[in-house]
Amino acid sequence: MTTARDTEGQPAHPPLPAKLAAHPSVQAVLARRRAGDVGRPPAVIDADWLRELCLAAGADDAAAVSLDHPDLAGEREHAQSALPGTRTLIAMAVRMNRDNCRSPARSVANQEFHQTDEQANHAARSVTQALQDAGYRALNPSVGFPQEMDRFPRERIWVVAHKTVAVAAGLGVMGLHRNVIHPKFGSFVLLVTVLVDAEVSAYGQALDYNPCIDCKLCVAACPVGAIAKDGAFDALACTTHNYREFMSGFTDWAQTVADSEDAADYRSRVTDSESASLWQSLSSPPGYKSGYCLAVCPAGEDVLGPYLDDRKNFMDTVLRPLQDKKETLYVLPDSHAQEYARRRFPHKPVKEVTGGWQPPAKRATAADRETRTP
Repeated sequence: MTTARDTEGQPAHPPLPAKLAAHPSVQAVLARRRAGDVGRPPAVIDADWLRELCLAAGADDAAAVSLDHPDLAGEREHAQSALPGTRTLIAMAVRMNRDNCRSPARSVANQEFHQTDEQANHAARSVTQALQDAGYRALNPSVGFPQEMDRFPRERIWVVAHKTVAVAAGLGVMGLHRNVIHPKFGSFVLLVTVLVDAEVSAYGQALDYNPCIDCKLCVAACPVGAIAKDGAFDALACTTHNYREFMSGFTDWAQTVADSEDAADYRSRVTDSESASLWQSLSSPPGYKSGYCLAVCPAGEDVLGPYLDDRKNFMDTVLRPLQDKKETLYVLPDSHAQEYARRRFPHKPVKEVTGGWQPPAKRATAADRETRTP
């Protein structure tokens, strides 16, 4: 059986219902086709054009990787679910200002994180729009939040793993601190990905070396011992403290509110500064409690100079202020993080929390409350 084709050799479209064919918008589209004003995009996207597009949109580096790349096997199902027909993932890196990230003032560092986050989202959206205008189907998942909370806690909540894609595309290598280290910009980048339904003429190649210089400063900076010298990583310790005012910490706080008998009981559990900080995170973008592993990292050609010139001064001006800062450290009871924090940073108050990962304590009965009441 042969397929009917139009005069240009393309497969002919089936006839439209009369009512649909008479619609002004339909007639306009068909008229443009007959006039040759609607062209088909190239089957393969030019890599140089794509890179220039990404840089013009606000990215500081970009590379494409095929969804068939062996290191992306775990991403294929998720990518195809987000954009059926995805062929290529475009990884982009956006730089952060280093001294903002290094500041002991968390408001300064958090502002930098969130401003760069917005810049990365904006860049990815611009690239997606340009690809769409060129005739491709494209989609840009969020850099971070918002994510698919309806999936929590049964499955992963992110649409695409930006770090995994960036490493496969050659934008960097995963460091000891579990952040991607860019060969030029170091750890001071945020990552974002665009999905597109076409191949690209040239794909990025994974780095043949690790930009990490094995200084172990991220180990020294982490206040809850989440990073070990041998490469082990305690993700629960990291998220319990650093993400205290994100999802898990909010859950823990909500449970505390629900479990408090009255305002006085609540204030005995949550300090005024903690309540104010949480309010700020609820009314503004949420604040990271640490991020020190990223702040002290000297890796990357644009970053490495001051560390090579005077390592002692680097320690005194970058590492020590974060180590010396008096701040509350949030840990799970009887955890390694609790023991480490108390031993390594005795000047930093340590507070036990559930982190939202554990069920709340059983509520006291009326009889229990009467027993405790003077």
